[in-house]
Amino acid sequence: MKGKYGLVKIFQYAFLTIAFIIAVFPFYWMVVGTTNSALDIIKGKITFGDQLFHNFKTLFTKYDVVRIFLNSLKISILTVIGQLVISSMAGYGFELFTSRTREKVYGVVIMTMMVPFAALMIPLFKLIVKLNLLDTHAGLILTTLASVFLIFFFRQSFKSFPKEIIQAARVDGAGELRIFYSIVVPSMKATYAAAAIYSFMTSWNGYMWPLIVLQSNQNKTMQLLISTMSSAYFPEYGLIMVAIMLSTLPMIIIFFRLQNYFVQGITGSLR
Repeated sequence: MKGKYGLVKIFQYAFLTIAFIIAVFPFYWMVVGTTNSALDIIKGKITFGDQLFHNFKTLFTKYDVVRIFLNSLKISILTVIGQLVISSMAGYGFELFTSRTREKVYGVVIMTMMVPFAALMIPLFKLIVKLNLLDTHAGLILTTLASVFLIFFFRQSFKSFPKEIIQAARVDGAGELRIFYSIVVPSMKATYAAAAIYSFMTSWNGYMWPLIVLQSNQNKTMQLLISTMSSAYFPEYGLIMVAIMLSTLPMIIIFFRLQNYFVQGITGSLR
């Protein structure tokens, strides 16, 4: 019996080790690629080289990386703020002010999740052209402020919020906005952190819609820069790996800083 149990444990550890290697190897290859030339990467070299500083210098010389990085950061931060404010207030309203009409409206809102974004591109494109927002960050941000998933996420989270606290605040004469910003928001930091991570990653990794809206080089994002570099006649893979690493860093930093809140927020919305 002990021998059988030992074999099971060996199999489990072997499986986990293989899964770990498969999951981590792309990141290792990316880091190694930043230190090698394009020719070395094409040859399949998977050991560290001596081209790291050369790749960084060439990348920052050929492209306005600082400006493009700040473009991505600005778009993502403003999108996160807008989505958190709008989606949380919508979720709060749908949960606390229930009625048949609101439930029907909420059902219609949820049904829009089934509409593929590709079907919305042409109407949204015509809209931003009429508003003279083509090739602007404002046009990109304003068309992504409404997140149906986050509205659903916040409403599910608000279901577990004690309604007695809200009723007591109303008795004391507090208005709905004061209750929301002074009581509800501070009490649900984990939910907001989880929503912020989702919103930031979605905005930061956006490609198709920014490709359509942002048409000039000065307004490009990191994802568009990487796409432009990858589609060159002779891709400089060392530079591409550096750009990918720079593009990955903000997401890694934010996730590890807020991962505890992320887990708490996700589990709270599933109750």
